[in-house]
Amino acid sequence: MTTLYITHPAGLDHIPPLGHPERPDRLRVVERVLEQEAFQALAREQAPLAALSRIALCHPMHYIEAIRDASPREGLIQLDTDTSMSPGTYEAALRSVGGAVLAVDEVMTGTVSNAFCAMRPPGHHAETALPMGFCFFNNAAIAARHARDKHGAERVAVIDFDVHHGNGTQDILWADPNIMYCSTHEMPLYPGTGAPSERGEHGTIVNAPLRAGDGGDEFQEAFENIILPRLMDFRPDLLVLSSGFDAHMRDPLSNINLLEPDYTWVTKSLMDVADKCANGRLVSLLEGGYDLQGLARSVGVHVLALMRG
Repeated sequence: MTTLYITHPAGLDHIPPLGHPERPDRLRVVERVLEQEAFQALAREQAPLAALSRIALCHPMHYIEAIRDASPREGLIQLDTDTSMSPGTYEAALRSVGGAVLAVDEVMTGTVSNAFCAMRPPGHHAETALPMGFCFFNNAAIAARHARDKHGAERVAVIDFDVHHGNGTQDILWADPNIMYCSTHEMPLYPGTGAPSERGEHGTIVNAPLRAGDGGDEFQEAFENIILPRLMDFRPDLLVLSSGFDAHMRDPLSNINLLEPDYTWVTKSLMDVADKCANGRLVSLLEGGYDLQGLARSVGVHVLALMRG
């Protein structure tokens, strides 16, 4: 069985304002790392355009159409202070969703054992009908609902280790009894959500916030004491990872001090849950990570762990 790597050059055509941290170079450094000899065994596919019906599993059609219609013919338009569109943004966003959906299809049918999708824009801040925090469509929530809608998954878990709380994923899944959302994140930090008391209508929201200055010990403790036991009790049929690497100590947008061994550890720990509960089925989606060196190194160890290297 193999690990599948999904990307597409359209991800480079979402052009942010000058100096914006969520920039095309993020995908370029990931691509360079995964071209190395250690990753030659990866299966590779291009992210397709998502059908609007898949996006509509989580976002109302009027919102999807509003994003489409906002797409500029030239230049940039700002949707909020952090989130802008260039002429290539809408296609990139469609392929971000399409890559996530393809990853679920390939993993759920047993074609591959797991998958890593490196696309941008990221997704976990996109709420039901609100773009924010660099995000337009919520790739992880859509992937989880697609697994249920198309493949009959009874329970799906979304695990988010980005340094920023996935307010959008939590918003979309708040009242969904069959999809668990678990998150570690720095708090207080943008977007300000993610307190342990935020548990969802069915107790399927699990927040384990970290504090500025925390490192690998506190991160592992949050997983071992809070998230991993809840996942084992939930027994998901599929794990979807919102894999943000901006808790790395080099990252300019946070104050958490993770290093590459922490990303190896969390990847292997979640693979162990997938092995025990979900026949190994796991899909990883790139979210944040804004220091290029930290991102490249972290993605490298993450994908190597997915390959059981």
